Amino acid sequence: MKAEIITIGDEILIGQVVDTNSAWIGEQLNRYGIEVFQITSVHDDALQIKEAISQAAQHADLVLITGGLGPTKDDITKKVLCDYFDCKLVLNEQVLEHVTTMLSRRNIDINQLNKDQALVPEKCDVLHNPNGTAPGMWFEQNDTIYISMPGVPFEMIGLMEQAILPRLQKNGKVKSIYHQTVLVYGVPESMLAEKIEPWENALPDFIKLAYLPNQLMIRLRLSAYGSNKEVLETEVSQQIDLLRTYLPEQIFGYNNDSLAGVTGQLLAKGKLTLGIAESCTGGNIAHMFTENPGSSVYLKGGIVAYSNEVKEALLHVQATTLEAHGAVSREVALEMAQGALDALQTDYAIATTGIAGPDGGSEEKPVGTVWIAVVSKKNQTVHCYNFAHNRERNILRSSQAAINQLRQLILKENPVLA
Repeated sequence: MKAEIITIGDEILIGQVVDTNSAWIGEQLNRYGIEVFQITSVHDDALQIKEAISQAAQHADLVLITGGLGPTKDDITKKVLCDYFDCKLVLNEQVLEHVTTMLSRRNIDINQLNKDQALVPEKCDVLHNPNGTAPGMWFEQNDTIYISMPGVPFEMIGLMEQAILPRLQKNGKVKSIYHQTVLVYGVPESMLAEKIEPWENALPDFIKLAYLPNQLMIRLRLSAYGSNKEVLETEVSQQIDLLRTYLPEQIFGYNNDSLAGVTGQLLAKGKLTLGIAESCTGGNIAHMFTENPGSSVYLKGGIVAYSNEVKEALLHVQATTLEAHGAVSREVALEMAQGALDALQTDYAIATTGIAGPDGGSEEKPVGTVWIAVVSKKNQTVHCYNFAHNRERNILRSSQAAINQLRQLILKENPVLA
């Protein structure tokens, strides 16, 4: 079953109101196996609303409309629906009674505009709105379902949960959709696509793959469509197992996992501890770990050593090292990490030093140059990264790279934790 969502209101188009309704509706429909084909926003204009409904009906089995059902003159959705379905407005006594009761409870005298809320297109099934005065409306024509709801999120959600979703589930048109998202780090999107191309080409027709990259990771979403959810779950699970053979080191988690959360779980599982020394990331790595409940089990502490004086005093970075190589260097990163390991008495330590920007770069060390060291009592890894010129992105990407570097060292030393 394919659906289109139409939101009505000038306030959405000018950015005065954020369209949270479509996001919520899309999430709920997905749980019921209904695929959202398109989301459209239109002005409070009769011709545009009617045109949007007409176009939606050409490719959607379900058209969900929000907005334009209030008592004022700019709320014209009911009139447009009457025009579209070639019918007239009629008084619904149950809605009128509901409106009267709601207003009397608030000590508000009912006027004609309030009474007009009880006027509904004669061809619709009226859906009771327990949270407001504007009812929902359900139409069916040429095998397409049209549902009109208030734009107020609280009212729309009540209608969806109590009346619309249960009815859609009973009509026999919904199918199963099963999603799983694989989280990948450490390979660019184009290289990733090339690497997994044989696997992607061999996917069954009922499984679709989507690449969802952001500055922290690439998410690979597998969406399976069919009639039996258990069969879909089994097939997706088997495909993910196969995918892992193509990306044995790059896959770090699934769905809502974070790299810091997954790495923290490895530390906790192995009863291992972590210390952090941060310069250019300014405490962001520690923040990413402490966002996860239970981080106190493995994170012993962190030192934000932004100045050379602090690097020397607290992390015991040698003045000669700073003078010979500069603060942004392999040698300083290693000494910072070793200093954190010693000072905090941990099993692992991370250190970052770099040029976040927008100023401070040079031809030899441009903005975005970051050295990251991760050390343990037995091993050390140190890498230089060259990120972009955006300060915020540099800090985020440096933090994520450092955590991934730690994850890889933990797994190298403790393969049993994989």
